[in-house]
Amino acid sequence: MNPVQTPNVMTLKGLRAPRVAMNGEAATRKPISLVCLINALGTGGAESMLYRLLANLDRAQFRVRVISLIDIMEPFGPKIRALGIPVDTLGMRRGIPNPFYAWRLARWLREDPPDVMQTWQYHSDLIGGLASRMVGRIPLVWGIRHSDHRPGVSKRLTLLTMNLCAKLSHWLPDRIICCSEASRRLHLEVGYAPEKMVVIPNGYDLEAYRPDPAARGGVFKELDIPEGACVIGMAGRFDPQKDYRNFIQAAAALHRSRPDAYYVLCGPDVTWGNGQLKTCIAEAGLQDRFRLLGRRSDIPRLFAALDIAALSSSYGEGFPNVVGEAMSCGVPCAVTDVGDAALIVGETGRVVPPRNPAALAEAWRQLMDLGPEGRARLGIAARQRITDHYDLPQIVHRFQSLFLELARPTA
Repeated sequence: MNPVQTPNVMTLKGLRAPRVAMNGEAATRKPISLVCLINALGTGGAESMLYRLLANLDRAQFRVRVISLIDIMEPFGPKIRALGIPVDTLGMRRGIPNPFYAWRLARWLREDPPDVMQTWQYHSDLIGGLASRMVGRIPLVWGIRHSDHRPGVSKRLTLLTMNLCAKLSHWLPDRIICCSEASRRLHLEVGYAPEKMVVIPNGYDLEAYRPDPAARGGVFKELDIPEGACVIGMAGRFDPQKDYRNFIQAAAALHRSRPDAYYVLCGPDVTWGNGQLKTCIAEAGLQDRFRLLGRRSDIPRLFAALDIAALSSSYGEGFPNVVGEAMSCGVPCAVTDVGDAALIVGETGRVVPPRNPAALAEAWRQLMDLGPEGRARLGIAARQRITDHYDLPQIVHRFQSLFLELARPTA
Protein backbone atom coordinates (compact mmCIF):
# COMPACT_ATOMS: atom_id res chain seq x y z
CA MET A 1 0.00 0.00 0.00
CA ASN A 2 1.26 3.45 -0.79
CA PRO A 3 2.21 5.54 2.25
CA VAL A 4 -0.08 8.46 1.38
CA GLN A 5 -3.43 8.14 -0.34
CA THR A 6 -5.52 11.29 -0.23
CA PRO A 7 -4.53 14.98 -0.39
CA ASN A 8 -5.59 16.84 2.72
CA VAL A 9 -8.36 19.38 2.89
CA MET A 10 -5.99 22.36 2.88
CA THR A 11 -4.48 21.27 -0.41
CA LEU A 12 -7.85 20.80 -2.09
CA LYS A 13 -9.68 23.88 -0.90
CA GLY A 14 -11.47 25.61 -3.75
CA LEU A 15 -11.93 22.70 -6.17
CA ARG A 16 -14.32 22.78 -9.09
CA ALA A 17 -14.15 26.51 -9.57
CA PRO A 18 -14.87 28.04 -12.98
CA ARG A 19 -12.34 29.83 -15.16
CA VAL A 20 -14.55 32.91 -15.54
CA ALA A 21 -14.64 36.04 -13.41
CA MET A 22 -15.87 35.34 -9.92
CA ASN A 23 -18.34 38.22 -9.65
CA GLY A 24 -20.19 40.58 -11.90
CA GLU A 25 -18.13 43.59 -10.90
CA ALA A 26 -14.95 42.18 -12.47
CA ALA A 27 -16.09 43.10 -15.96
CA THR A 28 -16.26 46.82 -15.10
CA ARG A 29 -13.18 47.06 -12.90
CA LYS A 30 -9.73 47.97 -14.08
CA PRO A 31 -7.62 44.81 -14.47
CA ILE A 32 -5.30 44.00 -11.60
CA SER A 33 -1.65 44.54 -12.45
CA LEU A 34 0.34 41.38 -11.64
CA VAL A 35 4.13 40.99 -11.83
CA CYS A 36 5.56 37.47 -11.84
CA LEU A 37 9.26 37.25 -10.93
CA ILE A 38 11.12 34.00 -11.63
CA ASN A 39 14.78 32.98 -11.66
CA ALA A 40 14.84 31.98 -15.34
CA LEU A 41 12.56 30.75 -18.11
CA GLY A 42 14.40 27.58 -19.05
CA THR A 43 13.21 24.00 -18.59
CA GLY A 44 11.83 23.21 -15.13
CA GLY A 45 8.76 22.58 -13.04
CA ALA A 46 8.37 26.17 -11.83
CA GLU A 47 8.72 27.55 -15.36
CA SER A 48 6.22 25.03 -16.71
CA MET A 49 3.64 25.80 -14.03
CA LEU A 50 4.08 29.55 -14.49
CA TYR A 51 3.35 29.13 -18.19
CA ARG A 52 0.26 26.99 -17.56
CA LEU A 53 -1.01 29.52 -15.04
CA LEU A 54 -0.55 32.47 -17.39
CA ALA A 55 -2.08 30.62 -20.34
CA ASN A 56 -5.27 30.10 -18.32
CA LEU A 57 -5.40 33.26 -16.21
CA ASP A 58 -8.49 35.43 -16.65
CA ARG A 59 -7.02 38.24 -18.73
CA ALA A 60 -10.12 40.37 -18.19
CA GLN A 61 -9.16 40.52 -14.52
CA PHE A 62 -5.37 40.55 -14.72
CA ARG A 63 -2.75 42.54 -16.63
CA VAL A 64 0.46 40.53 -16.35
CA ARG A 65 4.18 41.20 -16.72
CA VAL A 66 6.89 38.54 -16.32
CA ILE A 67 10.43 39.33 -15.19
CA SER A 68 13.29 36.82 -15.19
CA LEU A 69 16.32 37.35 -12.95
CA ILE A 70 18.78 35.90 -15.45
CA ASP A 71 18.79 35.93 -19.23
CA ILE A 72 17.68 32.35 -19.88
CA MET A 73 14.58 32.61 -22.05
CA GLU A 74 14.22 29.21 -23.75
CA PRO A 75 11.81 27.56 -23.97
CA PHE A 76 9.21 29.46 -21.94
CA GLY A 77 10.09 33.08 -22.66
CA PRO A 78 8.85 32.97 -26.27
CA LYS A 79 5.81 30.92 -25.25
CA ILE A 80 4.78 33.51 -22.66
CA ARG A 81 5.35 36.37 -25.13
CA ALA A 82 3.10 34.49 -27.58
CA LEU A 83 0.30 34.86 -25.01
CA GLY A 84 0.67 38.63 -25.38
CA ILE A 85 2.43 38.99 -22.04
CA PRO A 86 5.58 41.16 -21.87
CA VAL A 87 8.73 39.39 -20.66
CA ASP A 88 11.83 41.20 -19.39
CA THR A 89 15.07 40.14 -17.74
CA LEU A 90 17.04 41.89 -15.02
CA GLY A 91 20.25 40.54 -16.55
CA MET A 92 21.56 39.02 -13.34
CA ARG A 93 24.47 36.60 -13.72
CA ARG A 94 24.57 33.17 -12.14
CA GLY A 95 26.30 33.11 -8.79
CA ILE A 96 26.07 35.32 -5.74
CA PRO A 97 23.00 37.60 -5.88
CA ASN A 98 23.95 41.22 -6.39
CA PRO A 99 21.88 43.78 -4.41
CA PHE A 100 22.10 46.06 -7.45
CA TYR A 101 19.42 43.95 -9.15
CA ALA A 102 16.97 44.48 -6.29
CA TRP A 103 17.51 48.21 -6.85
CA ARG A 104 16.96 47.80 -10.62
CA LEU A 105 13.77 45.84 -10.03
CA ALA A 106 12.58 48.49 -7.57
CA ARG A 107 13.12 51.14 -10.23
CA TRP A 108 11.00 49.16 -12.71
CA LEU A 109 8.28 48.68 -10.10
CA ARG A 110 8.18 52.43 -9.40
CA GLU A 111 7.74 53.13 -13.10
CA ASP A 112 4.74 50.78 -13.36
CA PRO A 113 3.59 49.84 -9.85
CA PRO A 114 1.79 46.47 -9.75
CA ASP A 115 -1.21 45.70 -7.56
CA VAL A 116 0.40 42.43 -6.52
CA MET A 117 3.66 40.58 -7.20
CA GLN A 118 4.32 36.85 -7.15
CA THR A 119 7.83 35.43 -6.93
CA TRP A 120 8.53 31.81 -7.77
CA GLN A 121 11.82 30.56 -6.23
CA TYR A 122 14.25 31.41 -3.40
CA HIS A 123 16.40 33.95 -5.24
CA SER A 124 13.32 35.58 -6.76
CA ASP A 125 11.67 35.61 -3.34
CA LEU A 126 14.68 37.42 -1.87
CA ILE A 127 15.21 39.94 -4.69
CA GLY A 128 11.49 40.55 -5.13
CA GLY A 129 10.95 40.94 -1.40
CA LEU A 130 13.71 43.52 -1.03
CA ALA A 131 12.54 45.45 -4.10
CA SER A 132 8.94 45.56 -2.92
CA ARG A 133 10.06 47.15 0.34
CA MET A 134 12.17 49.72 -1.50
CA VAL A 135 9.09 51.06 -3.32
CA GLY A 136 6.69 50.99 -0.39
CA ARG A 137 4.44 48.04 0.24
CA ILE A 138 3.48 46.00 -2.81
CA PRO A 139 1.37 42.97 -1.81
CA LEU A 140 3.78 40.06 -2.21
CA VAL A 141 3.34 36.31 -2.68
CA TRP A 142 6.41 34.12 -2.37
CA GLY A 143 6.72 30.75 -4.09
CA ILE A 144 8.42 27.60 -2.78
CA ARG A 145 9.12 24.73 -5.17
CA HIS A 146 11.49 22.40 -3.24
CA SER A 147 10.79 19.77 -0.60
CA ASP A 148 14.24 18.53 0.36
CA HIS A 149 17.75 19.98 0.62
CA ARG A 150 20.91 18.06 1.45
CA PRO A 151 24.16 19.69 2.58
CA GLY A 152 26.90 18.58 0.23
CA VAL A 153 24.37 17.91 -2.54
CA SER A 154 22.24 21.05 -2.73
CA LYS A 155 24.15 24.17 -3.67
CA ARG A 156 25.54 26.06 -0.70
CA LEU A 157 24.18 29.36 -2.04
CA THR A 158 20.70 27.81 -2.35
CA LEU A 159 20.81 26.68 1.27
CA LEU A 160 22.03 30.09 2.43
CA THR A 161 19.30 31.86 0.48
CA MET A 162 16.63 29.52 1.84
CA ASN A 163 17.72 30.14 5.42
CA LEU A 164 17.84 33.90 4.90
CA CYS A 165 14.36 33.81 3.36
CA ALA A 166 13.13 31.81 6.37
CA LYS A 167 14.10 34.73 8.62
CA LEU A 168 12.69 37.36 6.26
CA SER A 169 9.45 35.42 5.71
CA HIS A 170 8.05 36.91 8.92
CA TRP A 171 8.47 40.39 7.47
CA LEU A 172 8.52 40.50 3.66
CA PRO A 173 5.74 38.40 2.05
CA ASP A 174 2.00 38.50 2.65
CA ARG A 175 1.51 34.89 1.59
CA ILE A 176 3.81 31.96 0.77
CA ILE A 177 2.60 29.43 -1.80
CA CYS A 178 4.09 25.95 -1.43
CA CYS A 179 3.66 23.63 -4.39
CA SER A 180 3.37 20.56 -2.15
CA GLU A 181 2.67 19.38 1.35
CA ALA A 182 6.26 18.12 1.53
CA SER A 183 7.51 21.64 0.71
CA ARG A 184 5.34 23.14 3.43
CA ARG A 185 6.61 20.69 6.06
CA LEU A 186 10.28 21.25 5.20
CA HIS A 187 10.03 25.02 5.28
CA LEU A 188 8.11 25.07 8.52
CA GLU A 189 11.01 23.11 10.02
CA VAL A 190 13.58 25.69 8.87
CA GLY A 191 11.60 28.61 10.31
CA TYR A 192 9.27 29.99 7.63
CA ALA A 193 6.24 31.90 8.93
CA PRO A 194 3.53 29.23 9.34
CA GLU A 195 0.55 31.60 9.28
CA LYS A 196 1.47 32.80 5.79
CA MET A 197 1.87 29.40 4.12
CA VAL A 198 -0.70 27.83 1.82
CA VAL A 199 -0.41 24.78 -0.44
CA ILE A 200 -1.48 25.18 -4.06
CA PRO A 201 -0.31 22.16 -6.07
CA ASN A 202 0.48 22.10 -9.75
CA GLY A 203 -2.39 21.69 -12.19
CA TYR A 204 -2.61 19.78 -15.44
CA ASP A 205 -4.21 20.50 -18.80
CA LEU A 206 -6.28 17.38 -19.38
CA GLU A 207 -6.87 18.32 -23.00
CA ALA A 208 -3.17 18.55 -23.82
CA TYR A 209 -2.26 15.48 -21.73
CA ARG A 210 -4.68 12.67 -22.48
CA PRO A 211 -4.71 9.05 -23.61
CA ASP A 212 -3.84 8.67 -27.29
CA PRO A 213 -4.10 5.10 -28.63
CA ALA A 214 -2.61 6.16 -31.96
CA ALA A 215 0.61 7.41 -30.33
CA ARG A 216 2.00 3.97 -29.52
CA GLY A 217 2.41 2.71 -33.07
CA GLY A 218 4.10 5.87 -34.28
CA VAL A 219 6.48 6.10 -31.33
CA PHE A 220 7.43 2.44 -31.55
CA LYS A 221 8.19 2.78 -35.24
CA GLU A 222 10.21 5.96 -34.73
CA LEU A 223 12.28 4.42 -31.93
CA ASP A 224 12.63 0.96 -33.49
CA ILE A 225 10.94 -0.82 -30.60
CA PRO A 226 9.37 -4.23 -31.35
CA GLU A 227 5.59 -4.45 -31.36
CA GLY A 228 4.39 -6.00 -28.12
CA ALA A 229 7.37 -4.85 -26.05
CA CYS A 230 6.74 -3.30 -22.63
CA VAL A 231 8.10 0.25 -22.50
CA ILE A 232 9.10 2.05 -19.31
CA GLY A 233 9.90 5.75 -19.62
CA MET A 234 10.85 8.89 -17.78
CA ALA A 235 11.27 12.57 -18.66
CA GLY A 236 13.59 14.94 -16.82
CA ARG A 237 16.78 16.92 -17.19
CA PHE A 238 20.08 15.18 -16.50
CA ASP A 239 20.73 16.22 -12.91
CA PRO A 240 21.81 14.43 -9.71
CA GLN A 241 18.35 15.11 -8.29
CA LYS A 242 16.73 12.96 -10.99
CA ASP A 243 19.08 10.03 -10.15
CA TYR A 244 19.33 8.46 -13.59
CA ARG A 245 21.79 5.96 -12.14
CA ASN A 246 18.99 4.64 -9.96
CA PHE A 247 16.80 4.21 -13.06
CA ILE A 248 19.54 2.39 -15.01
CA GLN A 249 20.45 0.09 -12.13
CA ALA A 250 16.76 -0.76 -11.71
CA ALA A 251 16.61 -1.57 -15.43
CA ALA A 252 19.61 -3.89 -15.04
CA ALA A 253 17.90 -5.66 -12.12
CA LEU A 254 14.64 -6.04 -14.03
CA HIS A 255 16.38 -7.27 -17.18
CA ARG A 256 17.41 -10.49 -15.44
CA SER A 257 13.78 -11.60 -15.17
CA ARG A 258 12.06 -9.49 -17.84
CA PRO A 259 14.43 -8.99 -20.79
CA ASP A 260 11.48 -7.89 -22.96
CA ALA A 261 11.38 -4.39 -21.42
CA TYR A 262 12.60 -1.28 -23.26
CA TYR A 263 13.43 2.07 -21.68
CA VAL A 264 12.76 5.54 -23.11
CA LEU A 265 14.39 8.58 -21.48
CA CYS A 266 14.12 12.21 -22.56
CA GLY A 267 15.10 15.62 -21.28
CA PRO A 268 17.90 18.19 -21.57
CA ASP A 269 21.28 16.44 -21.91
CA VAL A 270 19.66 13.00 -21.87
CA THR A 271 21.44 11.87 -25.04
CA TRP A 272 24.08 9.39 -26.15
CA GLY A 273 26.44 12.35 -26.26
CA ASN A 274 26.32 12.48 -22.46
CA GLY A 275 29.39 10.43 -21.55
CA GLN A 276 28.34 9.83 -17.95
CA LEU A 277 24.92 8.53 -18.95
CA LYS A 278 26.31 6.46 -21.83
CA THR A 279 28.90 4.81 -19.57
CA CYS A 280 26.30 3.95 -16.93
CA ILE A 281 24.07 2.25 -19.53
CA ALA A 282 27.07 0.42 -21.03
CA GLU A 283 28.06 -0.89 -17.60
CA ALA A 284 24.55 -2.33 -17.29
CA GLY A 285 24.91 -3.93 -20.73
CA LEU A 286 21.63 -2.44 -21.92
CA GLN A 287 22.65 -0.22 -24.84
CA ASP A 288 20.19 -1.99 -27.15
CA ARG A 289 17.30 -1.54 -24.71
CA PHE A 290 17.62 2.20 -24.05
CA ARG A 291 16.39 5.07 -26.23
CA LEU A 292 17.81 8.47 -25.28
CA LEU A 293 15.86 11.27 -26.93
CA GLY A 294 17.15 14.52 -25.45
CA ARG A 295 14.82 17.50 -25.27
CA ARG A 296 11.43 16.79 -26.85
CA SER A 297 8.45 18.97 -27.70
CA ASP A 298 6.00 16.05 -27.94
CA ILE A 299 5.96 14.85 -24.31
CA PRO A 300 2.19 14.10 -24.27
CA ARG A 301 2.62 11.81 -27.28
CA LEU A 302 5.61 10.03 -25.74
CA PHE A 303 3.86 9.53 -22.41
CA ALA A 304 0.73 8.18 -24.11
CA ALA A 305 2.89 5.52 -25.80
CA LEU A 306 4.34 4.18 -22.54
CA ASP A 307 3.23 1.14 -20.56
CA ILE A 308 4.77 2.45 -17.33
CA ALA A 309 6.03 5.90 -16.38
CA ALA A 310 8.77 6.27 -13.78
CA LEU A 311 10.25 8.79 -11.39
CA SER A 312 13.67 7.80 -10.04
CA SER A 313 14.53 11.02 -8.19
CA SER A 314 16.46 10.81 -4.93
CA TYR A 315 15.74 14.24 -3.37
CA GLY A 316 14.65 17.80 -3.99
CA GLU A 317 11.35 17.26 -5.75
CA GLY A 318 8.41 19.34 -4.59
CA PHE A 319 5.54 18.40 -6.83
CA PRO A 320 7.02 16.42 -9.76
CA ASN A 321 5.18 17.51 -12.90
CA VAL A 322 6.07 14.46 -14.96
CA VAL A 323 4.11 12.17 -12.65
CA GLY A 324 0.88 14.13 -13.08
CA GLU A 325 1.47 14.49 -16.81
CA ALA A 326 1.90 10.73 -17.29
CA MET A 327 -1.14 10.00 -15.15
CA SER A 328 -3.17 12.47 -17.22
CA CYS A 329 -2.22 10.38 -20.26
CA GLY A 330 -3.66 7.30 -18.59
CA VAL A 331 -0.30 5.70 -17.73
CA PRO A 332 0.35 4.04 -14.35
CA CYS A 333 3.45 5.28 -12.53
CA ALA A 334 6.15 3.75 -10.35
CA VAL A 335 7.75 6.55 -8.37
CA THR A 336 10.26 7.15 -5.61
CA ASP A 337 8.85 8.61 -2.43
CA VAL A 338 10.11 12.17 -2.87
CA GLY A 339 8.16 15.39 -2.48
CA ASP A 340 4.46 14.78 -3.04
CA ALA A 341 4.96 11.94 -5.54
CA ALA A 342 3.21 9.41 -3.28
CA LEU A 343 0.35 11.84 -2.68
CA ILE A 344 -0.12 12.38 -6.42
CA VAL A 345 -0.09 8.66 -7.28
CA GLY A 346 -2.29 7.47 -4.42
CA GLU A 347 -3.47 3.89 -5.13
CA THR A 348 -3.04 4.15 -8.91
CA GLY A 349 0.62 3.05 -9.12
CA ARG A 350 3.57 2.04 -7.00
CA VAL A 351 5.71 4.04 -4.55
CA VAL A 352 9.20 2.90 -3.46
CA PRO A 353 12.03 4.36 -1.36
CA PRO A 354 14.54 6.58 -3.19
CA ARG A 355 18.03 5.27 -4.01
CA ASN A 356 16.77 1.66 -4.01
CA PRO A 357 17.10 0.18 -7.53
CA ALA A 358 15.90 -3.27 -6.45
CA ALA A 359 12.64 -1.80 -5.08
CA LEU A 360 12.09 0.25 -8.24
CA ALA A 361 12.71 -2.81 -10.42
CA GLU A 362 10.22 -4.82 -8.36
CA ALA A 363 7.59 -2.09 -8.75
CA TRP A 364 8.10 -2.20 -12.52
CA ARG A 365 7.85 -6.00 -12.51
CA GLN A 366 4.57 -5.89 -10.60
CA LEU A 367 3.08 -3.46 -13.11
CA MET A 368 4.34 -5.54 -16.02
CA ASP A 369 2.79 -8.66 -14.51
CA LEU A 370 -0.63 -6.97 -14.48
CA GLY A 371 -0.65 -7.17 -18.26
CA PRO A 372 -2.14 -4.60 -20.66
CA GLU A 373 -5.66 -4.82 -19.23
CA GLY A 374 -4.54 -4.45 -15.62
CA ARG A 375 -2.32 -1.48 -16.48
CA ALA A 376 -5.16 0.07 -18.47
CA ARG A 377 -7.43 -0.08 -15.40
CA LEU A 378 -4.77 1.60 -13.28
CA GLY A 379 -4.25 4.19 -16.01
CA ILE A 380 -7.95 5.08 -16.02
CA ALA A 381 -7.86 5.48 -12.26
CA ALA A 382 -4.71 7.60 -12.52
CA ARG A 383 -6.30 10.04 -14.96
CA GLN A 384 -9.41 10.23 -12.79
CA ARG A 385 -7.26 11.10 -9.79
CA ILE A 386 -5.71 14.02 -11.68
CA THR A 387 -9.19 15.10 -12.80
CA ASP A 388 -10.48 15.04 -9.24
CA HIS A 389 -7.58 16.77 -7.51
CA TYR A 390 -5.27 18.57 -9.96
CA ASP A 391 -7.33 19.72 -12.94
CA LEU A 392 -5.81 22.99 -14.15
CA PRO A 393 -8.90 25.26 -13.98
CA GLN A 394 -9.29 24.40 -10.28
CA ILE A 395 -5.69 25.33 -9.55
CA VAL A 396 -5.76 28.54 -11.61
CA HIS A 397 -8.87 29.64 -9.71
CA ARG A 398 -7.03 29.27 -6.41
CA PHE A 399 -4.11 31.42 -7.64
CA GLN A 400 -6.55 34.06 -8.93
CA SER A 401 -8.49 34.10 -5.67
CA LEU A 402 -5.31 34.73 -3.70
CA PHE A 403 -4.17 37.52 -6.04
CA LEU A 404 -7.60 39.16 -5.82
CA GLU A 405 -7.64 38.89 -2.03
CA LEU A 406 -4.30 40.70 -1.74
CA ALA A 407 -4.88 43.28 -4.46
CA ARG A 408 -8.42 44.15 -3.33
CA PRO A 409 -8.58 43.39 0.39
CA THR A 410 -11.99 43.27 2.02
CA ALA A 411 -12.73 46.42 3.99
